[in-house]
Amino acid sequence: MKMRKLLFLSFCLLYCSSITFGQSSPDYNGGFKVNLSEDGKKQLRIISWGQFWAQQAENGQDANGNDNSDLNLSVRRARVLMYSKINDDFLLLTHFGLNGMNANNMQPVGKGESSQLFLHDAWAQYNFSPNFSIGTGLHYWNGISRLNNQSTLNMLTLDNNRQAWATIGLSDQFARHLGVYAKGKIDKLQYRLSVNESITNSLGTAAPISATTAVYKGRELLGSKEAGKNFAAYLDYQLMDEESNFLPYKVGTYLGKKKILNIGAGFFMHPNGSVKLSSGGLEGEDVNHFAADIFYDAPVGENNAALTAYGLFQSNNYGENYMLGQTYTTGTLLGAHLGYLLPSASKTKLQPYAAYNYRNVDAIDDSATEFKIGSNLYLGGNNSKFSIEYQDSKFGTIENDGVVTLQAMIYL
Repeated sequence: MKMRKLLFLSFCLLYCSSITFGQSSPDYNGGFKVNLSEDGKKQLRIISWGQFWAQQAENGQDANGNDNSDLNLSVRRARVLMYSKINDDFLLLTHFGLNGMNANNMQPVGKGESSQLFLHDAWAQYNFSPNFSIGTGLHYWNGISRLNNQSTLNMLTLDNNRQAWATIGLSDQFARHLGVYAKGKIDKLQYRLSVNESITNSLGTAAPISATTAVYKGRELLGSKEAGKNFAAYLDYQLMDEESNFLPYKVGTYLGKKKILNIGAGFFMHPNGSVKLSSGGLEGEDVNHFAADIFYDAPVGENNAALTAYGLFQSNNYGENYMLGQTYTTGTLLGAHLGYLLPSASKTKLQPYAAYNYRNVDAIDDSATEFKIGSNLYLGGNNSKFSIEYQDSKFGTIENDGVVTLQAMIYL
């Protein structure tokens, strides 16, 4: 009953806020960019953002097993991204911040791991033409799917599809690989390709104990020569308006500012990334993921209404019967989300949405499902918004009762 009241009151708050605070936010107007030359070729750009959550679960725990029996507050993300260039030939980008700080992982003097800023991205890029660049460093030019390249500034749903971010902490550092990438476009086709180092210290801590169950410890147990590198790519064909590929972060919703229809496909390959036992000792298993997706975002009707839709098929193969918690599993994923920006003549806009994911999980010979319904209240486009989302999920026979999350977000 308490959960239903919270959900009802939160939706009322979003609706009433759309009436009351319609003109409260200033224009973003391009953000903070310092031109160091009159033509703008020498410039420094700084972007900062924060996402703040209040969350409660019906059964006292969220899908990750965290205690949410009371309404808990957290800093979901606090980030700063900077890039600079002296001409059109070079680019240097740095991105740092923290994630998921809450009462359970804070420490009295702020020196705990979860209280510290860490490096998300750091890469240098060389532009050989307007349509072809090569870069190196800790980068986010990922493969597999649009969601595996998702920006956290403008997601339609409250957060990304966690299973689609398929490499986090297994081969990379928080969705970033240390490697070399190439990106560009050929007519309407955009592409990104990379060759990367795989991390040695992955999230998978279990030792290989079975000939029929793999663990993701290839580089650690087989060495860098056998399992040190991975390869990734994502390509998408722009059927309508073209998206920018200046930065790697894919937009979740344009709020009808563009007319986008993209069809994409990608892969991730890590030879001998996983390990299992064999009669001769340890045996490497290749990790192979591939996906195909479609993204649509366009104005519809009149008075600034817009539709956002996304569909994804993804095959995740971490090795035979691989499973790490309820997130990383060998199997297939079908996912979709749909959002509708309600007609409005003011800056304040309301966007209800729904999302559904279905997975086959090989290790348990069963399936997993996730359903989300929510709404975004935009006070100044994606730069200032409130969100509410109800999430319900099931993993085999385990039911994770509904979680309600409220979010306040600003980026500048």
